[in-house]
Amino acid sequence: MRKPLFLLPALLAPLLLAGCVNDSASYQIDGKEHAITVRVLQDYFWSKDATLRLTVAHMPECQRQLELGKVSVSGLEIELFASGPNLYTLRSGEDVWQVETQGCTELEAPQANDVTGQALGSFHLDEHDKLVFEAAGTPAAR
Repeated sequence: MRKPLFLLPALLAPLLLAGCVNDSASYQIDGKEHAITVRVLQDYFWSKDATLRLTVAHMPECQRQLELGKVSVSGLEIELFASGPNLYTLRSGEDVWQVETQGCTELEAPQANDVTGQALGSFHLDEHDKLVFEAAGTPAAR
């Protein structure tokens, strides 16, 4: 009996996708209509980097998705700061991004050492590779 080899790629595809990170977590400012959502997308399980995307929503005024670039999946931590009215700063190592939520725009970010504002918490991968937001002051965030 001849085995159909054309089925092999279809059977192996789930194995290639297993272990990939494709998750998001949100920080709600004023409910789900005013929020910052971080999404991490890892293309392959062997890849050490993932694409980082940010969705800023202040409905009904605006909603925008920004691609922030590549980040290392290992030890991923993205700190979130309130840097002024409707102004938020995110920091992951030396990478810094700043957005304002009134018009959902990305602003020129300060240097990593110059980030100021109230620490709100951080986005990170938990033990199951799920992206979570831990508020500042919670036991897991300390």
